[in-house]
Amino acid sequence: MGEGAAALLRAYGLHPRKDLGQNFLGDPAILGRLVAAADLTPDDTVIEVGPGLGHLTRLLAERAGRVLAVELDGRLIPILRERLADLPNVEIIHGDILQFSIHNSQFTIHKAQPPNLPIYQSTKVVGNLPYYLTSAILRHFLEHEPRPCLMVVTVQREVAERIVAGPGAMSLLAVSVQFYSRPRIVARIKAGAFYPRPQVDSAVVRLDVAARPTVALPEGVDEAAFFRLVRAGFSQKRKTLRNALSAGLGIEPARAAEMLTRAGIDPRRRAETLGLAEWARLSGEVLPENVE
Repeated sequence: MGEGAAALLRAYGLHPRKDLGQNFLGDPAILGRLVAAADLTPDDTVIEVGPGLGHLTRLLAERAGRVLAVELDGRLIPILRERLADLPNVEIIHGDILQFSIHNSQFTIHKAQPPNLPIYQSTKVVGNLPYYLTSAILRHFLEHEPRPCLMVVTVQREVAERIVAGPGAMSLLAVSVQFYSRPRIVARIKAGAFYPRPQVDSAVVRLDVAARPTVALPEGVDEAAFFRLVRAGFSQKRKTLRNALSAGLGIEPARAAEMLTRAGIDPRRRAETLGLAEWARLSGEVLPENVE
C-alpha cells in the first residue's frame, strides 16, 4: 500500500511535491499488474516515466534488458541511485520526460536486441503518470517518430475511460490516442493504494502502438491537417458539427454542412458521436486552404 512509500519518504526526510503531482505507488500486487501488462523480454528497452522511489523500476529491471528511469525531482536521484545500485541494467536520468525522445542519444538501442531491429519495435514506456501531465506525455510519445511499440501507464480512472471510449463518448484525447494505438484498461486502482492518497481512483491503461495510424487518411491529407480538423470539431463540443466546424475552420456554416453531407455525416451530429473512420472520411472533404 501507500504506507510503504510514506515510511520511505520519512526515512529520507522528504515530503511529496504537489507541484509535480507526486502520488507514489508501492503496492506490490498493482506494480506486478503493470509489469505483467508490459509483456517484457530481455530484448526490451523500457523508458520509465517518473520512477519515484524505485519500486516499479526494480520489477522492470528483472524482466527487461535495459531500463531508462527518467525522474524530474532532483531530490529523488540520490535515493534511486542508492536503492538501485545493484542493478547494472538500470540508468537513472535526471530530467524532464517531455524533453526526451527515442531519438535521444541516451535512448540508444540495447546491445541484447537482435541485429537490424529498429529501436521503436522494442522500446516500451511504463510509468505512473502525474495526472496533470497525462495528455502531454501521451502526445509526446505517440505523435513523434519513432514511437514505442507499447505503453503501460497509470492514469486517473476518468481519463482512462475517456481514452478507451467509443463513438457517442469520444473526445479529442480519445481520437488522439486511438489514431496511433489500440488502448484498453487492464486494471483499476483504488485511491488508497497511493501516497499521498489522491481524491480519485486510477486505472492501468495499455496502449498497443500501431506501426502506422489505425485509420487510413485520404490521399493528400496528412496527420497535421487531420488533427486540425478534429480540434476544430471539438472546439465547441456543445454545438453541432456544422457550427463547430464553421467556427473552427473559419468557413460559412453552409459550406461546413456541405462538406459533412458529402462525407455522409449528418451536419446536426456532434463531435463526440464520430468514430475515427468518419473523421478520416471527412478530412478528405476539407481542402487544405479551408483549415487555418
